Amino acid sequence: MLTTIIKKNSYQDSIVLMLLTNKINTVEGVNNVSIMMGTPANKDIFKTGGLYTPELEKASANDMAVVLDVKEESVVPNVMEEIDVFLEEQSKGMDNSDAQESVRTWDKAISLSKDAPVALISIPGTHAPLEIEKALDEGKHVFCFSDNVSIEDEKRLKLKAHEKGLLLMGPDCGTGIINGIPLAFTNVVRKGAVGIVGASGTGIQEVSTIIHKLGGGVTNAIGTGGRDLKEEIGGITLMDGIVTLENDPDTDVIVVISKPPAPAVREKVLTLLRKITKPAVTIFLGEKPTYHEANLYHAYTLEETARIAVQLLNNEAVSVEEQALELPEVTFSSDQKYIKGYYSGGTLANEAAMLIKEGLELTGSADKKEGFILKDAGYEIIDLGDDIYTQGKPHPMIDPDKRIEMIEQAADDSETAIILLDIVLGYGAHIDMATELAPAIKKAQDKAKEKNKQLVFIGTIVGTDEDPQDIKKQKTILEEAGVIVAESNNQAVRMALKLVTISLDEVEKTIQTVEAPDFEGELIPSEQMMDMLRTKTFLNIGLRSFSDAIREMGGTSIQFDWRPAAGGNVTLQKALYFLKNYTNENN
Repeated sequence: MLTTIIKKNSYQDSIVLMLLTNKINTVEGVNNVSIMMGTPANKDIFKTGGLYTPELEKASANDMAVVLDVKEESVVPNVMEEIDVFLEEQSKGMDNSDAQESVRTWDKAISLSKDAPVALISIPGTHAPLEIEKALDEGKHVFCFSDNVSIEDEKRLKLKAHEKGLLLMGPDCGTGIINGIPLAFTNVVRKGAVGIVGASGTGIQEVSTIIHKLGGGVTNAIGTGGRDLKEEIGGITLMDGIVTLENDPDTDVIVVISKPPAPAVREKVLTLLRKITKPAVTIFLGEKPTYHEANLYHAYTLEETARIAVQLLNNEAVSVEEQALELPEVTFSSDQKYIKGYYSGGTLANEAAMLIKEGLELTGSADKKEGFILKDAGYEIIDLGDDIYTQGKPHPMIDPDKRIEMIEQAADDSETAIILLDIVLGYGAHIDMATELAPAIKKAQDKAKEKNKQLVFIGTIVGTDEDPQDIKKQKTILEEAGVIVAESNNQAVRMALKLVTISLDEVEKTIQTVEAPDFEGELIPSEQMMDMLRTKTFLNIGLRSFSDAIREMGGTSIQFDWRPAAGGNVTLQKALYFLKNYTNENN
């Protein structure tokens, strides 16, 4: 039975809605629940999820819409009480927050954030372009966590930022570090002389945390958003970021992380990297480089990227460091042959698929409709953070349910031999994911034993000893559940391959001279870009938890509790902003 609850004028950010959804799902008698703001896009998600009701049409963008699938109507009052208690607790948390400032209007936000050169935006994607434009017009760099921004808007706004001497990091930028301050979903990494520019959130997280484990540090990690190196965008943010780090006195080594760029953009980026004076490391995940260049080093895996960066930082010769892989004694049954991977980090899933395809000489490709990065016979690697799994639902870094479901399915498949998984720590991630996954892992292994089989779990933890979660405790919980915990995703996948008698050996690369055109632009960043690298003050527009992380790491955050204006009508919002600017310009 479907029941709809509309909480009028109760705007909540997406993290609060995810946490509330998780809580209500545990209430006795609730089969399913979806909780979102009443925007047109969210109403479509209700429809595709089979939870649409006509009552939803009464909800506006400022109203919280709850649709319950309950066994009996008598459950509803209990659910409503749980919702009210949860929202009251959230409100008390906001009132007791030690935030330096909290405002609800743009004018007040701007007046209080004159010393904040960066605006961090995390609001629904349909509203993001206008808010990005407002921030740029105020002379602020923008870190845009929001996704679902059109590529046309992205290009227009990145060009505008570039012309103003500003950076637009994103949209869909999940990770960043500015002057040691974490932005969005980020690990706590010691400050150091490695600077990163990356078009991949979990790629930045994996590389930066391995650098930390190897004794190095990262002071600035500039996210670009995943589409920056597409031909339509042209690498605007990435190239401006490289130039900025080249002139940063606190950066000695530059790391560039991306999936393979468009060919023309790739050449532009490499031409720039050959021009700068600082040593650089590139990883275009999916490409297997066969050589290095003078002062420019090319890595195949995220772990190799981090190791080369630390070798350069320590003035050591760049060389392969073979990692000894300690493997358990395992005997698979004759029908067990397949490796499956269920990842919360998209870049980690891509790296796993890349290595498995190479090791097993597979030709299967991705099936984006189902979230598969690799599907070939029974081999499968799935990015559970793909939109197909997260529309209207919590991200797997926060919610374990989808991964548990996948583990159960894999355990029921008699041909499954090995299951790969990741746990991502840091701000924004689940506080104790290992405890959530451990029972499902033990249950799957027990089921295999009943059939005289061994089911192997190999995991990797993306995190540091300074993250809010206790990485040692997370590792212990996984190991006690029977998981082999590797030091990196690269090592985890190589372990899995070795258990099925496949070895992937890293080879030394020689330095080669590459005939290439000279870079014709200037290597001089704007003053605003250099100021950005020194700031510890931010204007946070949207998710309050991002403000909390900034403050915990010694930064200052002006919290703008954004609400959609004009009833959520984007066209009317743009018209009002235009009229306001027109009036100001003519007074």
